[in-house]
Amino acid sequence: MLPSRTNRSKVAKRKKQRKRTQRWITINMVLVLLVAGVFIAIRTGDMSRTLSDNQDQAANQVNGPDLSNSDSESNEKPADDTEQDLADKEEDIDDKQQAIEEQAPDPDPILEEGQKLESQSESQIEQSLKNESDEKINDESNKSESAKEPVKEEVAEEEKLVNTSAKESITMHFAGDVQFSGKVEDLLLKKGFDYPYQHLGSLFTDDDLTFVNLETPVTTGGVAAQNKSFVYKSSPKALKSLAAAGVDVVNLANNHILDQGVKGLTDTLTHLNNNKLSYVGAGLNRKEAYSPVYYEKNGIKIALLGFTRVMPEASWRAEAGKPGVADAYNSTEAVKAIKQANKKADLVIVMAHWGKERQTTPDENQKNLGYEFIDAGADLVIGGHPHVLQGLESYKGKWIAYSTGNFIFSRSATAETWKTAIFEATCQKDGNCGIKLLPYHAELGQPVPMNKKEGTALLREVQSRSFGAEISEDGTVSSIK
Repeated sequence: MLPSRTNRSKVAKRKKQRKRTQRWITINMVLVLLVAGVFIAIRTGDMSRTLSDNQDQAANQVNGPDLSNSDSESNEKPADDTEQDLADKEEDIDDKQQAIEEQAPDPDPILEEGQKLESQSESQIEQSLKNESDEKINDESNKSESAKEPVKEEVAEEEKLVNTSAKESITMHFAGDVQFSGKVEDLLLKKGFDYPYQHLGSLFTDDDLTFVNLETPVTTGGVAAQNKSFVYKSSPKALKSLAAAGVDVVNLANNHILDQGVKGLTDTLTHLNNNKLSYVGAGLNRKEAYSPVYYEKNGIKIALLGFTRVMPEASWRAEAGKPGVADAYNSTEAVKAIKQANKKADLVIVMAHWGKERQTTPDENQKNLGYEFIDAGADLVIGGHPHVLQGLESYKGKWIAYSTGNFIFSRSATAETWKTAIFEATCQKDGNCGIKLLPYHAELGQPVPMNKKEGTALLREVQSRSFGAEISEDGTVSSIK
């Protein structure tokens, strides 16, 4: 029997209703997929832009092997993210994300610039340097004493600042690593090149001498090093503000000053001279690189020197007629330079570039070199390179500050690198120095003073890392008998 017209109508309506329902389901699914696709595209686009920015920034930072590492570390590979990549990411995260990262372990165990030799082991390079140094010292032993005089002695006689005050003590400030490259430069182009010093007041201009580590070539030319993962290059415009802030001397003995080759180094020397900034630790030849710069303040003659035990390759070492840095893999020449300076100056200050990055404890090379420098006649040794604060030690009544951390630098994802201090030294003509720490945050391109609570916590940390030293609430350091 055939279905009635009414029944056929009901069946047709049900079919139409099912079709409409299926169409709505299909449309809703398409809409959901479209929304999800748009959301993913937006997120991917943001990520791509971030990665693009990071890659652009990292393109100028290629780093090589670090001679200071132990044999076990020399086999480690650099992480995929570069230091500047991390700096870029750190600047862009909001406060909430930053708090999360502070609590989490550092996700990228980044090795410092020049962590591993590609073609030669550390022992081979070090032995090569020692042999070369010994041969040169033996050759020089037959020359007259006048031929050994530091080149900068003549320059210093013209440039030294003389104060006729009867007071026979001086106040000096020492700060950590300084560079004006990458994200730091981007920020300074917006804020002005005096931006890094806005929280310092007259600290450096009211003292007798200020000494920092300039960890970048200052040039508009040069050729970027091809064997490094982190390569810096800073504008000459930055030096005018550096000098105006009260910085007097920079150390160039480090593993970045030749990032733009010999041309970058020689340009740096020219720009420093043009801005009346003295330098140590590098020069147009070996004699200049190992020579001190002299100042006279309040009746006290001060000699300042700089040496590095971190180089990406042995060719960075200054030679006769060849620009480069003063290295201390073989300490013989450094020790000789300190002894000579000690004969001419009342006070000998050494800035050393040494140790391992992000390590809060000095290694044996740091300690042994620090002792050697003091035994040779140094009255105060100030260290850098690890990018974090390390402790202090009083050796034979002379202070060694193993690492001053960052000062004007990019901002990495490692929270320890965000803490720094200015080291204030008050020294007498007899070579005795007192030390005081002034706690600061190392923000992107700018040191900012810590509040009392933060500063007290930092001083406790540095005391815990020190050897036979006690630090009071105001930052004064004293030795524990």
